[in-house]
Parts: sequence; structure tokens; C-alpha cells
Amino acid sequence: MLPRLFVSVHSAAMRILVVGSGGVGGAFAPIAARRDFYEHVVFSDIDPARAQRVVDRFGSNGRYSATTIDAGDAASVAECARANGITHILNAADPRFVMPIFNGSFEAGVHYLDMAMSLSEEHPTEPYAKVGKKLGDDQFAVTHDWEGRGLLALAGIGIEPGAADVFARYAADHLFSRVDQVGVRDGANLEIAAYDFAPTFSIWTTIEECLNPPVIWERARRDVDGGWFTTEPFSEPEVFSFPEGIGEVECVNVEHEEVLLVPRWIECERVTFKYGLGDEFINVLDVLRKTGLDRVEHVSVRGVEVSPRDVVAATLPDPAFLGEEMTGKTCAGTWVSGTGTDGNPREVYLYHVVDTEETWAKDRTQAVTWQTAINPVIALELLANGVWSGAGVLGPEAFEPVPFMDLLNDHGSPWGMTEMSPRS
Repeated sequence: MLPRLFVSVHSAAMRILVVGSGGVGGAFAPIAARRDFYEHVVFSDIDPARAQRVVDRFGSNGRYSATTIDAGDAASVAECARANGITHILNAADPRFVMPIFNGSFEAGVHYLDMAMSLSEEHPTEPYAKVGKKLGDDQFAVTHDWEGRGLLALAGIGIEPGAADVFARYAADHLFSRVDQVGVRDGANLEIAAYDFAPTFSIWTTIEECLNPPVIWERARRDVDGGWFTTEPFSEPEVFSFPEGIGEVECVNVEHEEVLLVPRWIECERVTFKYGLGDEFINVLDVLRKTGLDRVEHVSVRGVEVSPRDVVAATLPDPAFLGEEMTGKTCAGTWVSGTGTDGNPREVYLYHVVDTEETWAKDRTQAVTWQTAINPVIALELLANGVWSGAGVLGPEAFEPVPFMDLLNDHGSPWGMTEMSPRS
């Protein structure tokens, strides 16, 4: 088990650089505009018009500005941070940019937060049984360097990973004397009437996490690869009943960071992540895989080098602007089972539900991006106020959960909990 707290990263004059001004980066702006814990936020993007559009749209009385950045170049990230007097960088870009933004933050000597971790690589001979390079391995490999400089890299602080990990920490600390299983479950009843197919989140990221071999952790297997192993995509389907009117959704295993984070800080026996994709979505992803359109490696088309996955992303609607066409709710949460503090079997589902009609009316952002963006706003406020502190590469499980959950309530977007019947 890793330690939970290190030195303070309190900043009386927090200046934030948001790298990536798309769906989640844009949703960060209206949520943060209502808070006063920071001095300034710089929104950046490879497309200067997109960053400026966020500032023009949400303003925040001169506390926001826009700039251009190359998220794939660590030197560009570091230069931008220095030029703007940045203290904290929030990575709101696709996960392929994690390492250059992460390294650029370290080069500039500033703290770093992300909502997805460094990419995995399949096992070369047994991809559906053994792990290769795991999500986050590249970041955890240099945690001592960050500790040595007193810098914090808070990895995975969106909704999943992020709030789901905080919920796991809360359950372990306050609800259970022994945790057997931690299962993150994500489901929704969202509909987008104007499109036959329109992902509510980055399709690049969705392809990456859904078509990679899903990872599972079991304590009983920890003598081999630390307990992590893989399965076939979309394995172990189960029907999970989501709260607040969403209802039953079939969920399947996908690769996700929580499975790599939770066992590092929380004593338990098994960790899984399952996503409610639906048959149609799975069929589309399967077609992309079979036709090679999920590939990131460039191919030559009439003399032009293109990435098939980038082409797919370019042909689909931008998730940031789907809110007006979208209806329904999305739920992210953590299903925990084990022995309660009273010594009896217990199962609970701690969750966060967002209604897209509410987020659109309030902030002109759709539910999935809004639900992701609220969590780094909360984390940055806790860091600015010195409530959370740390150095090195840490997951959300390394911090006290109650202040985070209290701020969810304070934002008017409360977390919930459902007691479930313990399985025999």
C-alpha cells in the first residue's frame, strides 16, 4: 500500500493552465467561474479559435485568457507555463498527449492534474490474458522525481477515474471494516435525437479504452504482474440497475484507470470497471476494429498520411456541442461489497448522476463533459486551500474523501448512495 499524504502544495495565488479547450476543457470554464480560489485560468489549444471561444463564451471578469499550445510538445507546454506564471496545469486533452503535458509540467516546475493516464501497450504474445505496459506505468515510473522536487502529479481526477476513486476511498474509510470487491459501474439513458450515432465523449478516447484488452485486479493473483490481468473486450456482461430513473443497463469490462489506481491505496480483493455501452455502440466499435479504422498509425491515402482513428473522429459531431440535442441522465459510481463496520455483509453503490437538460440550461454544456469537468475544479480548490496536499504521482485515493464529496454537494451536484442486498 502506498502512503496517502506528503508535503503541502498550497498556493495562495493559483494560476491554472488548461491544456485542451474542447468538451471537458470548455466545461471547466463555467463551473470554475463561480469559484474564487484561483487568480487566473489560461485556456489553451492547438486551435487558437477554440481556446478563445471558451473565454468569449464564459468570460469570468478578466480572470480567463486564451493562448495557443502544442500539447504534443513538452517544450511548448513548459514554455507556455513559464510565460503565463502558471502554478498548476490541468490536462484536458486526449490521453495520447498525457506524457508530453506531464513532462512539460515537470520541466516547468509546476503541479499537474489529468483525467486520464498514460497509455497502455498490449502484452506481445498474450494480450487477452496478461498485461503489458499498464495505464499510468510511464507516470508512476518517475514518481520519485516528482517527490524530490516537491511537485504533485494528481493522476485521474475526472469522474472516472476521479470521483469514482474518491467514493472507493470513502467506502473503505467509513462504511466497511473489510472491502472485498470494488466495481466501478457507468451507465446512462442519454439520447441524441439528431444523429444516428454520436458519442457523448471523445471518440478517440472511447475507442482506446473500449477496444484495448480490459484489465482486472485480484489480490489472489498479486504474485503475477502485481495481480493485474486482462480479458477479451466486452467480457463478463452483467445487468446493473442504475439509480434516479436510469434503470437496468448491461455493462461490460473495458480498460480503465480505476483498476490500476484503487489497489495501490485501498485494501481489497478484486477491482473491475464496467461500462454500459449497449449493443449498437459495441457493434460500431467492432466494425471499426475489424476494418482497421481504430488504428492510430498513419496510412497513406492518395499520397496523404492520415490516422484512421483521427478520420473517424473528424467525421463525427463534436461532443462539446451536443447538449442542445441531448436528453437523459448519466451515472458514474462505485459498487463496493464486503463487511460493514457492524460486522455484517454489506454492499453499497456510491454514485453521481447528472441530467443533461440541467447542465445545458445552467452552463450550456452537455452532461458527460460537465460531469467530468466538475471534479478537477473541486480538486484544484482543495489544493489551493491546503485541504489536500501531496507530492509525487498520486491517485485520488491518496487523499481524504469527505472534503471532496462535500464540495460536490456545495456545487449543487450531490453524490448519492444506494444500499444493495448483499450477494450470498
